[in-house]
Amino acid sequence: MSAALGLLVLLLLVAIAAALLYRGQAISAHADAETARSLSEGLQARLEDERGARAIEQAGARTMARIGTQHEEDRQDAQALPARVVADIDSGVLRLRRQWAACETARLSTASAATVERDAFAELRRKDQGDLVRVGRDANDQVRACQGTVRSLTNAAAPPVGTEP
Repeated sequence: MSAALGLLVLLLLVAIAAALLYRGQAISAHADAETARSLSEGLQARLEDERGARAIEQAGARTMARIGTQHEEDRQDAQALPARVVADIDSGVLRLRRQWAACETARLSTASAATVERDAFAELRRKDQGDLVRVGRDANDQVRACQGTVRSLTNAAAPPVGTEP
């Protein structure tokens, strides 16, 4: 009987050891699963952050492309500006300041200048007037494009040149 009791105690100890081993493995597996879930959630959050950053970069790139396209369109429109200005001055729709309207004719003496010279200077003056307006518009377009770029990069909402708040 004492041998049977010893065997029973031994089997009980083996069963307890097996249960503790199984429990330890279950706890370890649960901890591993929790670690994997935590790691997965962290990676998912990083993925979402990167997607958000890419979306912001793509939106910025689209804005910069739009600004560049608008600037190029403005530059192409500006090439036809001198001819329009000359036509508008000739038709009386547009008037320039006095110092530009008569800058070349003030140098001519009507008594000494030949008609051909007066006509040549008048044509040159009209061309120069158109060029002056084109230069001003080019500068304004350039400033507007730069402001758009800065506004895009800083997300500022400043009004463009030539507009009043």
